[in-house]
Amino acid sequence: MKNILIEQNPHWTGNRSKFVQRDKLEKLIAYLPLRQIITITGIRRCGKSTLAKLAINHLIDTGVAPKNILYVNLEQPSFLEVRHDPSYLQTIYDTYLQVADPKGKTYVIFDEIQFFENWQVFIKSQYEVSDIKFIVTGSNSSMLSNELNTILSGRSLNIHLETFSFSEYLKFKDIAFATEIDKASNRIAVARARDEYLQWGGFYEVFTVDDPIIKKDILTSYAKNILYQDIIPRYGLRNAEAIERLFFYLLSNVTGVLNYTALANPFGLNKTTVEEDIRYFEDVFLRQRIDKFHNKPKERIKSSKKVYALDNGFLQIAPKHSEDLGKSLENAVFIKLNQNCEHLNYLKDIYEVDFYTDEALYQVAYSIDDEKTRKRELRSFGYFPQSEHKPCRLVTLENAQTEEDVEMINITQLLLND
Repeated sequence: MKNILIEQNPHWTGNRSKFVQRDKLEKLIAYLPLRQIITITGIRRCGKSTLAKLAINHLIDTGVAPKNILYVNLEQPSFLEVRHDPSYLQTIYDTYLQVADPKGKTYVIFDEIQFFENWQVFIKSQYEVSDIKFIVTGSNSSMLSNELNTILSGRSLNIHLETFSFSEYLKFKDIAFATEIDKASNRIAVARARDEYLQWGGFYEVFTVDDPIIKKDILTSYAKNILYQDIIPRYGLRNAEAIERLFFYLLSNVTGVLNYTALANPFGLNKTTVEEDIRYFEDVFLRQRIDKFHNKPKERIKSSKKVYALDNGFLQIAPKHSEDLGKSLENAVFIKLNQNCEHLNYLKDIYEVDFYTDEALYQVAYSIDDEKTRKRELRSFGYFPQSEHKPCRLVTLENAQTEEDVEMINITQLLLND
């Protein structure tokens, strides 16, 4: 145990690594002086560990003694045999006190906390009596929220971390975009980066390699690791092969309307099982459904759902992948709106509007150079009475103008609009 803690905390001996900056660090820093437990949620490999380690560097830079900060990756294989014993978290902490001998307030970071069953019991017991600032990360939304609400209600603040945003991607590539002069000067570089981002998404390990085959291999390994580590064992699912096939099949139908009955038959599942499996995919941030808008909340719940991936890169590993750039564009718009909008729905009757938020209506079209396409997309807005009271925005790859009271914006404008 002592060797594990020493290996995982190189900052104790002055060895500090540099990490790619993330925008959510500012919020995390603002939470550090507060009493509440900080939870960092997000899909595996999105950078939760990196964000936590950025916080370690910040704490040391602001005067916290390195040995007053404990970082533990709880998925370390050595913990496998004790994952069912939450009291072992106390053993880890006690060993830390012996090894590091910290003085005063301590900061404890438990990475992938969901690996330990009933972890919240230990956190609560220490929270009540100790001067410990806890930061925990996890890759399962419902598990963390349910367990925090039952035992740690009111004692936590959450930061949800997505894969790299487009602005973070440009910063990583050192492409300036802060001013209009920057955007104009770097127009070609920004456009090239935009196309890469729309195709491959925002996983760090994916966009730092050039070979598209390796990129796909990485994305496939991410998906399978999540399925076989976070979903199937957690929920005791038996038909693992069918669940995997369902997941990859759904990638071919991103942006489409779900039909649970039609999905069930090819995979030998029933409708209820399909719905449950898709909810599990949502719990681990692989994909998200949105409702058709209705004034009555009950009708929204019963409505047909549209499904989206939470990173564009996953579209590249669909079994029936096509170079449908319109689908990639719509999925990217969804990801952006989903991060910023509390209520996100779609509108559909005779015509359809892709996204309806509290602020505006959004339609997505890769190109409107064709006159028929332009008229069709604009006509969709006019069909719904909501368009009389809210801004209507048509998102395309390149266009940026105003026509018939519809604001046309290109995807770069949308992605960089914070």
